[in-house]
Amino acid sequence: MKLSQIDFSLFQTINQLCPSHPILSLVMKFLSLYGAYILYLGIVVYWFSGTKKNRQMVLQALLSACVALGISGVIGHFFYRPRPFATHDVIQLIDHANNASFPSNHATGALVIAVSFWLFRKKMSWAWLLLALGIAFSRVWVGVHYPGDVLVGSILGTLTALTVHYLLPKVKFMYQTMNEILSFATKVENGILTMNSKNKSS
Repeated sequence: MKLSQIDFSLFQTINQLCPSHPILSLVMKFLSLYGAYILYLGIVVYWFSGTKKNRQMVLQALLSACVALGISGVIGHFFYRPRPFATHDVIQLIDHANNASFPSNHATGALVIAVSFWLFRKKMSWAWLLLALGIAFSRVWVGVHYPGDVLVGSILGTLTALTVHYLLPKVKFMYQTMNEILSFATKVENGILTMNSKNKSS
């Protein structure tokens, strides 16, 4: 049996569970549509927590996401694969454009951010990893990705986060640039806070 056939068989096994598990289908639909926004909220909260470590984590997560999604776009362009609903009769729970299915950008983006969080805060980031894996799995459940799409996307996101994390301190220019961005952002925020306090006092 070909790898593509195994992938489709596994997709069918997962996707056909939708009718018999309506509550779980609602959860999967929510994760597929809105799970990424929870990760974005985490980025905002960590940034405005104000600690240098959290802000380094956020910048590294964003850099890693840009790299991973860029690679994903190149892969999708050269190795185009139609969505499951474009070539098969599937249970599709959400609307989606009929664009490249491989690899999954949702899986790539979710894992690259969650792994970046985990590398900085290992004891506190298991929930982010579970959320990211849930987002990846939900894309198969709702009928818009094959398991192979989310598997490759998850691997791509994970490897990119690890590579950036361990390579960034060794690239002097990039590391200095990140620290300069952090310093600039802190100065801007302090300036805004100072202006607000002066306006209130006057």
